[in-house]
Amino acid sequence: MKSLYFIAALLITFFWYGCAKEDRLDHIDADAPAPAQISNVKVEATPGGARLTYKLPTDPNLAYVKAVYEIQPGIFREAKSSIYVDTLNLVGFGDTQDHEVALYSVGKNEKASEALTVTVKPNTPPVREVFETIDLKATFGGVNISFKNDYKADLSLVVMVDTTGKNTWAPATTYYTAALEGNFSARGYASVEKRFGVFVKDRWNNKSDTLIRLLTPIFETVIAKNSWKALVLPTDQTETASANFKLEYLWDNKWSVLSQQSYASANNSTLPQWFTIDLGEKVLMSRFQEHQAPTSHLYVGSAVKTFELWGSNNPDAGGGWEGWQLLGTFSSFKPSGLPLGQTNSEDANYGNVLGEDFEFEVPPPAVRYLRWKTLETYSSTGQVVIGEITLYGQVEE
Repeated sequence: MKSLYFIAALLITFFWYGCAKEDRLDHIDADAPAPAQISNVKVEATPGGARLTYKLPTDPNLAYVKAVYEIQPGIFREAKSSIYVDTLNLVGFGDTQDHEVALYSVGKNEKASEALTVTVKPNTPPVREVFETIDLKATFGGVNISFKNDYKADLSLVVMVDTTGKNTWAPATTYYTAALEGNFSARGYASVEKRFGVFVKDRWNNKSDTLIRLLTPIFETVIAKNSWKALVLPTDQTETASANFKLEYLWDNKWSVLSQQSYASANNSTLPQWFTIDLGEKVLMSRFQEHQAPTSHLYVGSAVKTFELWGSNNPDAGGGWEGWQLLGTFSSFKPSGLPLGQTNSEDANYGNVLGEDFEFEVPPPAVRYLRWKTLETYSSTGQVVIGEITLYGQVEE
């Protein structure tokens, strides 16, 4: 008898569950007419687009509102908005001309209303706004491009070079950004006059005009290290982990796994800490590299994470900061993006073999003395380990 009660209860449960599931099914009437059009459409221009607000029709069959518009000849976009909002955002225009937009009310059965046409006139798109802010000038080994991007739009800045002087244009580099402002360089060119160009492109392939200038890249070379020596000032970090990790190893051109000779401050040292180098001559720097020590201090432990570089031609003999100029604040970059303690071959190649490459936001003056101030390491409490430092630029005669 108990078994019969159990089976009966089970059947009732299944029956109830099935009915409950069936009640949740949405009924779509394939024969229902298309919804009525939206009404009271208002247009607000935005940079490279428009914002539409409207009144929805009262129709239980309404599923969404759709806009169809042409951003370039023959290239159409769609924007959709659900019945829970009364706004559509249109994007992708590359000009400020009038554009017709067709608006449709679409039912649950995908039947669309007759088109309601409105005209939008976008504000100046970001590709043009940013183009107007671009500065293109010669720099060490190439050209430098600076820009502002007030709307933080996703853009690419494409740099080109006329390789023959006869409008034979080839790509030099492409810089992708959504930053408020930026500064980057295209390098690897001899100090020979060439035409360089740059234009802005967005994700819808809208393009700005092209800024073209005749420029001569500034001669850049690796700065020889045979005149470098340590300058020990009263406040400098002087204690090293041992005699095998002295400061002079920062410029001995040995930083590979096989021939490594690294600088390492004392294990019990604290941050921030700094050391000073006498270059032996005034150097106009274009950029510099820091080679991390391989293996045990590669993006981990005492590897430098953030630091400042200072320059002087008349350093304070008492070890203070009078007479020093901040040349820049820099942060280490880990290509793989792996968590702390994990690295791959890409990290080793960039961090140690090639060396992390650092550029100056503002070209520094020619200086004879450098002071490296470590602010943060990857995971140690104070010790700093560096494999090598390499400078690029010119020696001032």
